[in-house]
Amino acid sequence: MWPQRPLASRARSLYNLVLFEPGNLLNSVMTSSVIEKPASDLKPSLRIALLGYRSNPYSGGQGIYIKYLSEALTAAGHQVDVISGPPYPDLDPGVNLIQLPSLDLYTAPDHVTALRAKDLLSFTDFFEWWTMLTGGFAEPYTFGRRLKRYFKQHKPQYDIIHDNQSLCYGTLWLQEQGYPLLTTIHHPVTSDRDIALANATTWQQKLLIRRWHSFINMQQTVVKQLKHIVTVSTISKQDVSSAFGLDENTISVVHNGIATEVFRPLPDIKRIPNRIMATASADQPLKGLQYLLRAIKQLSTTIPDIHLTVLGKLKPDGETAQLVQSLQLSPHLKFVSGIETETLVQLYAEASIVVVPSIYEGFGLPAGEAMSCGVPVISTTGGALPEVVGDAGVLVPVRDPAAIAEAIIDLLKNDQKRETLGEAGRARILKHFSWKVAAEQLVQHYQAIMTETTDVHANH
Repeated sequence: MWPQRPLASRARSLYNLVLFEPGNLLNSVMTSSVIEKPASDLKPSLRIALLGYRSNPYSGGQGIYIKYLSEALTAAGHQVDVISGPPYPDLDPGVNLIQLPSLDLYTAPDHVTALRAKDLLSFTDFFEWWTMLTGGFAEPYTFGRRLKRYFKQHKPQYDIIHDNQSLCYGTLWLQEQGYPLLTTIHHPVTSDRDIALANATTWQQKLLIRRWHSFINMQQTVVKQLKHIVTVSTISKQDVSSAFGLDENTISVVHNGIATEVFRPLPDIKRIPNRIMATASADQPLKGLQYLLRAIKQLSTTIPDIHLTVLGKLKPDGETAQLVQSLQLSPHLKFVSGIETETLVQLYAEASIVVVPSIYEGFGLPAGEAMSCGVPVISTTGGALPEVVGDAGVLVPVRDPAAIAEAIIDLLKNDQKRETLGEAGRARILKHFSWKVAAEQLVQHYQAIMTETTDVHANH
């Protein structure tokens, strides 16, 4: 039987009217006020569940999506529960967090001994531990099992459930139970796997890569049965369609937003000459950091004080660390991680240029955030990056250190061009990319799905 819609979704009431420029999310939360409107203009408040198997905003784009979308939906007057496994999200006080604890093995000091005796009584916990011990990644699957158990036990009522790319059997079960479900796929993880395989140099590495990405088999099964899918860019739409064998016409596009009140210019902070910055997971080939490092090495002979700050954690024994050592780049390089958002914004303010060297991006949040901070951006043409950067940045081919180096030196020599690009980037983000707009578009999808689900059940 279709879960009963809560009273809140059937009532029409006043809600906070967001008073801000497109994209100014945090300002909207602070300045929103209750405005009386004629009864015909009143909008219903929806009860929304956002799902994420891990949602910390510092651990990737999916966490950022959960954080800012939940805030935008709440600012628009909706009731939002985020149902997440660890690491848990950093949410606005108006957003409710429902925790589904896992073993959280990636933070355990010793993965082998992380299993407790009581965990042996749980198939889910034991499977998560055993899968990691054998080189796999079980979190999406085990999140789905815990999600199903939670709904069976508590029977929560929601108007819409919005899955943030967990793509697990648990969400498929929710759909089968009659819950209106929308799924966001940022990009197919098959891209990550294929690029990692292409960069592997031994059969052992390839075996480990295939093992770690074995959860893709579950995703491929689930995606083919989902009724409502949205993605974050036109290129992601094409790639999701190709990777999962779906008709493009069945996939909708709603661009990510940028929190422009958070990621903003700081004119009181002076830019450091020849300071380059990048946000790139150090040991993920998909992010293309190796090509930027080679470009910095090339430039260091003519610009001795050139310096690259990378927002990312360097694995001491990883391939990137080995490359840094072989290129003798340590004097020109600094990795930072685990910093607060405001510190990140300050780093952007200090940078002369931001480079996004990715081979592929399903959207390109680092580019959008840097542009929102008014920093001139050099970006590759990987994935959706041209869609985000447009003509407000410098585009270079993927996997091309020489092209990156040429673009960097051109901007470093041209103060006016850097200033113009910085202003153009900020203007583009304000005009085209906003969490308020993203939330409004997604609510339209929610309402259409709810109506469709209602009609289906009425006919049965």
